[in-house]
Amino acid sequence: MATFVDRVTLHLTAGNGGNGCVSVRREKFKPLAGPDGGNGGDGGDIVLVADPQVTTLLGYHRSPHRSSKNGQPGMGDMRSGVSGETLELPVPIGTVVHDEDGEVLADMTEPGMRVVVAPGGQGGLGNAALATTKRKAPGFALLGTPGWTGDVSLELKTIADVALVGFPSAGKSSLIAAISAAKPKIADYPFTTLTPNLGVVESGEVRFTVADVPGLIEGASEGKGLGLEFLRHVERCEALLHVIDCATLDPGRDPLSDLDVILGELERYPVPEGQTPLLERLQLVALNKVDVPEAAELADFVTAELEERGYRVFPISTASRKGLRELTFALAEVVEQARADRPAAPEQERIVLRPKAVNEKPFTVRAEGGEEHRFYRVRGDKPERWVTQTDFTNEEAIGYLADRLAKLGVEDGLFKAGAVAGSTVVIGGDGGMVFDWEPTLTSTAELITSARGTDARVGGSSRPTRNERREEYFERMDAKAAARAELEQERVSGLWADDDRDDQD
Repeated sequence: MATFVDRVTLHLTAGNGGNGCVSVRREKFKPLAGPDGGNGGDGGDIVLVADPQVTTLLGYHRSPHRSSKNGQPGMGDMRSGVSGETLELPVPIGTVVHDEDGEVLADMTEPGMRVVVAPGGQGGLGNAALATTKRKAPGFALLGTPGWTGDVSLELKTIADVALVGFPSAGKSSLIAAISAAKPKIADYPFTTLTPNLGVVESGEVRFTVADVPGLIEGASEGKGLGLEFLRHVERCEALLHVIDCATLDPGRDPLSDLDVILGELERYPVPEGQTPLLERLQLVALNKVDVPEAAELADFVTAELEERGYRVFPISTASRKGLRELTFALAEVVEQARADRPAAPEQERIVLRPKAVNEKPFTVRAEGGEEHRFYRVRGDKPERWVTQTDFTNEEAIGYLADRLAKLGVEDGLFKAGAVAGSTVVIGGDGGMVFDWEPTLTSTAELITSARGTDARVGGSSRPTRNERREEYFERMDAKAAARAELEQERVSGLWADDDRDDQD
């Protein structure tokens, strides 16, 4: 079973916002005392927190699906719904967060660093919050928006000062166990180390960390052995320590050829942009296992040539602890020099609040579908959010949406794009809301006197104008006059007689 994981994909679902409430306050002798529907609560966010106590991503490898709580819906009597709790996910320091497209979202290099990777949904407004001086009793409320759903990738890059590199069974694990309190697995067979190990070393007044990565072999860049899979853990190191086995019995191997093979593999490793290539960093050489007489003789033979190449060479033995004190002091000197040469941390930029540009449009309108199946797509944060918040079973809510879109200028944008009455309009991307557009001349939802929860513009019935009522009245009067004239003509012709008039005559 795996005990160390340095790459994992999280499937995140943030909490949805709660719906607003439609409610009317009822008091004695006041059956309709005004709206009192509360707002819905916001959905919970999902936040990554850099925690020094966490060293692996194993917990997320076993349970990658994480979700936060939903916001509760609003209630009557002006009671707002409870917001969902924020879900905090602790990750090791040095974790790099990528989105689904591979773009870096955050580099968690500082303890306590927090990044919101999945924001929760926004709670909907209740009818009390939607009430205005003209719309005193809204019969609708806004729905909550859904929380963010998607995947993020976590990649752990260990933060250490010195990295130990070398062939398998070169003694890297024994060295880190001898100079620190780390307890890695040690055995007499290759590839004992399957996961990186970290150790803290104190030399004089300097404290630094050492990372031990699995051994490299020739062809590692092509996938042989464990490959370069774990070299991401040495990307942040200030110096490299080449641990060379001087007591190997493998034919064709010697300290110089082993060093050349490791250098070739390190040269092929691509470091992220802006970082120093691995071979351009400070490098030292430790000739290990000199407690063996043949190994000590071989170390004396190659030391001069390695020094001619510019390396500082230290014959050591982890078994007898020979040379370890000199090595640790040299590493401390290198780390201290690297820390001194490190550029000062840039001054934190001040937070500047800049208003949006006056001519910046909050939406775009684009004609799509060709000539035969033309439709118009509206994209923008506000229009798409408003559509999500609208209850399309409520006519008044639909009218409110139409007013908001018209006030934002969406209708003007559709006119400019060539849309006409009856054109198909889609608000959002694939799967967005589809409308048959009927343009309005003015935004008059506040002046509509229809019942709460209805909108005369949506129901299809139109109120007759004054001219139409006048024409209808004249037509009715003309019809009555024509009927009276016809009856008079029939009486004169003798078709019928008026008894009362005959009696008077």
